[in-house]
Amino acid sequence: MAAEREPPPFGEGDLEGEEEEDADAEAEAEFRELEASEDLFVSTTSTLESSPSSPDPASLPAEDISVKSNGPKSEVLVDDDHEDLFAEATEEVSLDSPEKDYLNSPEPTPAITPVSPTPIAPRAELKMSHPKMFEVSKEELEEEANGDVFDIQVSVSDPEKVGDGMNAYMAYSVSTKTTLSMFNSKEFAVKRRFSDFLGLHSKLASKYIHVGYIVPPAPEKSLVGMTKVKVGKEDPSSADFVEKRRASLERYLQRTIKHPTLLQDPDLRQFLESTELPRAVSTQALSGAGILRMVNKAADAVNKMTIKMNESDAWFEEKQQQFENLDQQLRKLQNSVDLLVCHRKELSVNTAAFAKSAAMLGNSEDHTALSRALSQLAEVEEKIDQLHQEQANADFYLFAELLSDYVRLITSVKGVFDYRMKCWQKWQDAQATLQKKREADAKLQYANKPDKLQQAKEEIREWEARVQQGERDFEQISKTIRKEVGRFEKERVKDFKSVIIKYLESLVHTQQQLIKYWEAFLPEAKAIA
Repeated sequence: MAAEREPPPFGEGDLEGEEEEDADAEAEAEFRELEASEDLFVSTTSTLESSPSSPDPASLPAEDISVKSNGPKSEVLVDDDHEDLFAEATEEVSLDSPEKDYLNSPEPTPAITPVSPTPIAPRAELKMSHPKMFEVSKEELEEEANGDVFDIQVSVSDPEKVGDGMNAYMAYSVSTKTTLSMFNSKEFAVKRRFSDFLGLHSKLASKYIHVGYIVPPAPEKSLVGMTKVKVGKEDPSSADFVEKRRASLERYLQRTIKHPTLLQDPDLRQFLESTELPRAVSTQALSGAGILRMVNKAADAVNKMTIKMNESDAWFEEKQQQFENLDQQLRKLQNSVDLLVCHRKELSVNTAAFAKSAAMLGNSEDHTALSRALSQLAEVEEKIDQLHQEQANADFYLFAELLSDYVRLITSVKGVFDYRMKCWQKWQDAQATLQKKREADAKLQYANKPDKLQQAKEEIREWEARVQQGERDFEQISKTIRKEVGRFEKERVKDFKSVIIKYLESLVHTQQQLIKYWEAFLPEAKAIA
């Protein structure tokens, strides 16, 4: 009987002559018997999943999928149920080549014996790589979404003096336009004084800096400039001071609302929306709180010098050195730009003096053509004086203020690195204390003092929890700082690109105007006879 015979051995040569028809019938009968059982495809599928090192079946020729037997290959029609099972097996190994179409084709399938194929190592590697690729793309999408979702614009304008004498202060109009649902309306404006901005920064810093977030620094105080405003001296320096402060407050708010985490903070929303804001306290430079802050900064500097952290992460070590170098170079460039601003202002003053002298000389000149040329020269120099003033303002408001902002921003960046060091030190202190508690517990056990052992065990459990919490805090602040530094670097490149383009455009405009003025004056000079 054909059903009782053993299956032909795999890999032997074809039978000769009249044995071919018998072998063909045997192969067909054997295949139908195995078809009735579910073990064929179960074993094939499990083998495909478990074996880790075989060539991809997709890379084999189509004819290799059919198995050699002791007779010519015969075609057998397979019913729909078994086609579905076979489709599941091919889907499991993810065949991506033309052979997959061959296997899933409705045409008759070649006879297949239950040979255990070798599995596919490359597919396992692809499965492991997919989650990582998905996470990266997800982060990028979130960053792009943040930039689109946070549709908000803030401006600071209309500085107004409130009160008289030394109790006077400047109030600024803070206008907001947004489509975010977290706010009560799309457009609103409130009045804020300088101390309110300082109070907002103090609240945000107390919440976020110690956990690794980079909080933009508030503008610096200026006792001399504000004193001039309070005593009522209406001179150009006072107006210049007020405008500089207004611009710095606007940049501070714009940097703050760009931060996705800070924008969600209720204190920031209250600052932008609420008409009545609680008076900020302890913001004066000469107050007791101000002196205490200076003392705390000095103490922190001493602690920083005494803490020796064994940095195990090369990324943090590299970034800290990078920010130290960047801080030094930005300060040098800031000094150079400040000198350039002073130089342009001096050039403007000297140009105005030259224009005045040329006009006086033209008025006293008897030669008509020469007098007219000198008068025209005086007018040109007056226009150039105005250009020098505008360029000096562009040097300051575009370039010098950007550098000043980033010098203080990098101080904030270095501050979060310092907090990470403090977090690490707190973790190490907890480990040292836990070690001492364990040693004390061992001594109590050795001294056979059961009355104190329970308390010692509780203290050990408490400090074990503190060590675990310290480790989690350190890992979390490290993760947050990495993300914050990446966001800071992107914003820094965008800011510098935008400002440099605007600054170059202002320089080109100034030079074009100079050429225009001199070209218009040249015929007057040539007309002197």
